[in-house]
Amino acid sequence: MKVAFRVDASIQIGTGHVMRCLTLARALRDAGAACHFILRSFPGDMEARVAAEGFATTCLSAPTGPVPEGPPDHADWAGVEWQDDARETRTILEELRPDWLILDHYAFDARWQRAARPEGTRLMVLDDLADRPHDCDLLLDQNLGRKPTDYDGFVPESCLRLIGPHYAVLRPEFADLRAESLLARAGRGVRHLLISMGGVDADDATSAILLALRAASLPEGLRITVVMGSHAPALDHVRVVARSMPCPTEVAVDINDMGARMAQADLAIGAAGATTWERCALGLPAIIVQIADNQAGIARALSDAGAALDPGPVNAPEFAQNLQTALTKARPRLGAMSERAAYICDGDGAARVVAALQMERLA
Repeated sequence: MKVAFRVDASIQIGTGHVMRCLTLARALRDAGAACHFILRSFPGDMEARVAAEGFATTCLSAPTGPVPEGPPDHADWAGVEWQDDARETRTILEELRPDWLILDHYAFDARWQRAARPEGTRLMVLDDLADRPHDCDLLLDQNLGRKPTDYDGFVPESCLRLIGPHYAVLRPEFADLRAESLLARAGRGVRHLLISMGGVDADDATSAILLALRAASLPEGLRITVVMGSHAPALDHVRVVARSMPCPTEVAVDINDMGARMAQADLAIGAAGATTWERCALGLPAIIVQIADNQAGIARALSDAGAALDPGPVNAPEFAQNLQTALTKARPRLGAMSERAAYICDGDGAARVVAALQMERLA
């Protein structure tokens, strides 16, 4: 099976879309598939990271014209007009002739999808928004609280819909560490706090969280680990703030052992992105900090499920007080939050998605 991915990373977009596509590509490669990534050249585009993983890449030219306008709402993330992107992508796909094109990009809708894919290539879309039409054969939305009916009218009736964290695309380490993590976590207090606001954290939510924690009442003997990517614009500022903290605070950059670090942590503060399901797979209780409007639904769903606490948007005037309240509430609830988080996601979603792609290829 030959699979092409169309996905981007940048300072604006972040790294999460490419990271989950890399995870799926590894699982497909293990199943015998050949994978090829098509990415546009942006600051922070991750082309080197994808190539270092052993995948073939084609990098589209950097944008030079005006920023495109919607629809869809995230059209500017493409950097170029959708027609131009579709034309460039189709040229590459007509040479590759993949069985599947996997699209993970908020900037594109059914218009791009019809224009970009050649006849004979099936399309899988990774989406989180349910806000635009898709012309696809398979759709994955791994978010808690999402329902298949949310895509009624947005996808063809024949489209196979994989919905919910049962299908969350995670690296194998999270399933491998799950039992050990759940067992070790039982009965621990809050001694190790893990903060991860995404690889880029363009708005520097990390510093806002650290400053709120610096003024908060923290557990005795606490240590903090902050995880960031080397492309994060505020990395140097975060390091400065970390040195001013009243407890030992490590800033870890471009790590490759997130599963092990999550398994050793007692509580996490994080965004409602892909790492949400990693935390759930390991039963790591969390405080979900909203850094984008589209994260409010996930944060609310996790809070309603008892798996996390939601202090609201990081830019709210009352955020520091809300975070202190969440920390106070979390300490006696760690055990229950861990159990409910683990119930949401078991870490085996990538294998289920690969099985669906193989089934659809043979249908």
